[in-house]
Amino acid sequence: MSRRVVVIGAGAIGTGCAHYLAKSGCEVVLIDSDAQGKGATSGNCGNLVYSHLLPLSEPGAVTRALKAIGRGDSPLYIKPRFDPALWRWLLQFALQCNEESMLRSSRALQPIMVSSAKLYDDLMAESPLDCEWEQNGSLYVYETEKGMEEYAEMDQLLANEFGLSATRYDANVLLELEPKLLPGSAAGGWVYDDDVQVRPEKLMSSWREVLEAQGVTIREHCGAKGILRENGVACAVRTEGEDIKADSVVVATGAWTPLLNKELGCRVPVQPGKGYSITMPRPEQCPKNLLLFMEDSVVVTPMQSGYRLGSTMEFSGYDPTLNRRRLDRLMHVAAKYLVEPHGPSITEEWFGWRPMTYDGVPIIDQSPAMRNVVIATGHNMIGLTLATGTGKLVAEMVLGEEPHLDPTPYSLSRF
Repeated sequence: MSRRVVVIGAGAIGTGCAHYLAKSGCEVVLIDSDAQGKGATSGNCGNLVYSHLLPLSEPGAVTRALKAIGRGDSPLYIKPRFDPALWRWLLQFALQCNEESMLRSSRALQPIMVSSAKLYDDLMAESPLDCEWEQNGSLYVYETEKGMEEYAEMDQLLANEFGLSATRYDANVLLELEPKLLPGSAAGGWVYDDDVQVRPEKLMSSWREVLEAQGVTIREHCGAKGILRENGVACAVRTEGEDIKADSVVVATGAWTPLLNKELGCRVPVQPGKGYSITMPRPEQCPKNLLLFMEDSVVVTPMQSGYRLGSTMEFSGYDPTLNRRRLDRLMHVAAKYLVEPHGPSITEEWFGWRPMTYDGVPIIDQSPAMRNVVIATGHNMIGLTLATGTGKLVAEMVLGEEPHLDPTPYSLSRF
């Protein structure tokens, strides 16, 4: 008899977990309080950024964060309020902002990043997802010479420590690479050839078809109300409609996971980091490259069927409102750099909560309270990138198999 696994959370991580569990022969029920692929997945920038190895907690990040408090138009916005959990998180984040901690986090991220890249290639070969997949690489754009030279040092560090290096383009050749940049808008840029862009909502809907073909049961608008247990192990997931029996449970609820701390028997140190995006039809003079305006923390994704501006980071708890200043900032930054920064109309204004850990590394571990419950959260801004590697590792943990990569760096015990 196959193992019955209930996966709570049907975003990118939960979908990845369901895929590899089903592939391993499990009977899988995937549930979500919303629709499959929504939450922080559907409106993100659609980037599989294997180059994104450095956490936010890099040297100098504290100074930038302090300057950002209370400024709604900055790349980082921290809403002033009494929130002890947030301030504890920020203190721990500040303690991570040194080169030793940054490298430790990057070393933890590299194996699961490499695994995810290979597994995505395998997935696309086995079940090609209709998701506008384009491996055109990404262009990190710097407005200032100072930014270019600072990143030159980081590029050297990444090359020496991880074998990851970019190709440098100074201002005099940058426009040959990306002619839709405004002349004089940037001092240069760095290109990573292996990064991929997709339309995330199409990736998720296409992946759903693969799951259903594998026999996965998907229940949307079916929120988990608790995990029932017998003799210290989970036996069912309680929902509004029924109790769904389970031999194992996977909790992949992203930024909402801390709300289950009592249930899980541990403190999950995740903060909801609110990101925004604006989706439009492609402008006539559309850039050909995935662009990351690094000093402004804005991403431009030219998709085959659309055009998306996104990013920013807002710590405002679970505030469900669209902050107009954050959206306006995306438009303003694009206008600084691009010949035609906006499409002819806006088709969607979106936000989603990213599950942020203070060290930039995900949490993939068993619940201390129930040995047959696995927690998979804290993927920060790269959940889509890490969905495959996480899914395979979770499946191995559920089934008690030899893991394909060392799970120690993702353990709860590091906190």
